[in-house]
Amino acid sequence: MSGYINTIADLEAQTYGFSLGGSSNMLLKTAGAVSGIHAGHDASSQAQPTTGVAGNLYNVLYGQKVWSMLNREVNALSVMAKRPYTSSGWRVLSKRPAGGSGNKHAFVQTGALATATNPGGDNPRLDVIGGVEENASLSTGGLIAIAPEYSVLNMSPKIVAHQFDFSELAMEMAAIDDGIGDIRAQMREDMGKHHAESQNLMLVSPLEAYVQADKTNAAANIERNYTSLYKVISSNAELDKMVSDNFPQGSLTADGHEAYHIYGTNRDDASFLDATIDFGDGYASGDSRPFTLTIMNSLLRQLRENGGSPKVILTGYDTIQTLSDLLQSQERFMDRKEIVPTVNGVRGTKGAEVGFRVATYYDIPLIPVVSMQSTSVDSGTISDMLFLDTDHMWLSVMKPTQYFEDGISNGNPFGVNQLGNKALYRTIAEVGCSYFKGQGKITNLK
Repeated sequence: MSGYINTIADLEAQTYGFSLGGSSNMLLKTAGAVSGIHAGHDASSQAQPTTGVAGNLYNVLYGQKVWSMLNREVNALSVMAKRPYTSSGWRVLSKRPAGGSGNKHAFVQTGALATATNPGGDNPRLDVIGGVEENASLSTGGLIAIAPEYSVLNMSPKIVAHQFDFSELAMEMAAIDDGIGDIRAQMREDMGKHHAESQNLMLVSPLEAYVQADKTNAAANIERNYTSLYKVISSNAELDKMVSDNFPQGSLTADGHEAYHIYGTNRDDASFLDATIDFGDGYASGDSRPFTLTIMNSLLRQLRENGGSPKVILTGYDTIQTLSDLLQSQERFMDRKEIVPTVNGVRGTKGAEVGFRVATYYDIPLIPVVSMQSTSVDSGTISDMLFLDTDHMWLSVMKPTQYFEDGISNGNPFGVNQLGNKALYRTIAEVGCSYFKGQGKITNLK
């Protein structure tokens, strides 16, 4: 349907001014001609970027170059599935019609029958969970009207922007003597990488930063960033333990609940927002524990019992090395697998694009992230592990990365109020999650 954004490809086409019906591709990089932004992900054809008045406002080529890097790097940002931001909220099933909101259908063997005022219940008696007598009357006995409970979640898109500038003199001097040549191209390249790295860091910002934001010695501006995976993959029990163990140190403010708030709901009041977490005994000094295969296997089992299907494990190089040492000591070895980060998350089969060989555990790719955190008060601990079910965890993109530039090179020094150029990278997106119990985390390891 013309004019509608249904896929991330449609969003990129509208943002960058493409017509999806063409087949030519004129994108260039420093090293030479490369495939277009979509060809690297889904092999769809692309037309040439359009030019015109908007050319003075932003550069289509470099915006795409950064977007391509975001989807091909093996890091937290690249493995996230990207979806167009089409709505600010979504509905979730938060409770069964009967049997509670736990991972399993709850029941009791003895107890009161369901009634019109208490149909179903969180713990229905085992002999009244659906079996009825022949020719049973409606709305009596064991045949009472029941209904599931639904909840609504919402999010707001976050703006990530980085501005930089360069003077007219610097641009001219770089082109002579022993200069680097095109300083604008060099700055665009370096700032584009920084823009990507900053978004990656937002996704793995430590949970204690949100707890710290609730305390008297820190500001709460961290909420301007993308919501960290550490905050999404958390639980009310983990946050309570952090507060009771005073980690990080500081006094909570009177309304200090920012760490508990997510998607318009408070984790205090909604158990369906709790992810599957293993943090050991707590976050007090000395609570860190040695990493064992049993810890990792137990979490994987819990995730599958919860209905999750982990597609990727994010962790640090130190944890991957520790895991490898554990397996080798038992004469077992980690498998390796070819994976390709795409706009739809991690794909396991290498296509025309460049793939990466990574270690796997039970056929789940282990993606090393340099910025991975270690959630523990003790020293000498190793990186945490995040288990993502990317079918239910995504980056909702309202505006893909774009590059804007104006100034004296475009004949408009008055617009930027300096004898030079000003430039800007900007992305608008936010992290979404539709099933928390299928996401997992292991912390406090050494």
